[in-house]
Amino acid sequence: PKLAFKTQALAAFAAIAGAVVIPQLFHVMGAVSGLGTALGETFLPMHLPIILAGLMAGPYAGAVAGVFGPLVSFALSGMMIELAVYGLAAGLLRNASMPVLAKVILVQIAGRLVRAAAIVAGVSLLGVQGIQMPVIWNSIVTGLPGLILQWTLLPLLVFWINNRAKNEQ
Repeated sequence: PKLAFKTQALAAFAAIAGAVVIPQLFHVMGAVSGLGTALGETFLPMHLPIILAGLMAGPYAGAVAGVFGPLVSFALSGMMIELAVYGLAAGLLRNASMPVLAKVILVQIAGRLVRAAAIVAGVSLLGVQGIQMPVIWNSIVTGLPGLILQWTLLPLLVFWINNRAKNEQ
């Protein structure tokens, strides 16, 4: 039977909410149990509400939930917020007279602080008592190669691009 638009929209909204909340519960259980992301990779919790929306409310609700569920989850996980802060902070420091490496480190600190705040807020909204220090430390250690890559590659790229621009003038 054809469902009203309002019913389809509510189903899509509920599926998007489920696609955000259910995987976070799996992340928390994985962190607490020491399994990390294995629970989510095994049980695919984000798929459940999306498929349910399609089955119950039709293809449009399912497709909308499938597109926006990961986007909202990504935004609320802190990554979208972190990347926005990286871009903003880097842009604000663009003309600052300091070495590019110092700018990169300041941008990284700003982004990571905002990401940490977003994660703490998200965990608090789920009612979890707190984040254990080993989980935070593991996140930092895991990302260390990426930080080092940024420390080496970004100053070189900025130098190279600036030199090319000067030579073309």
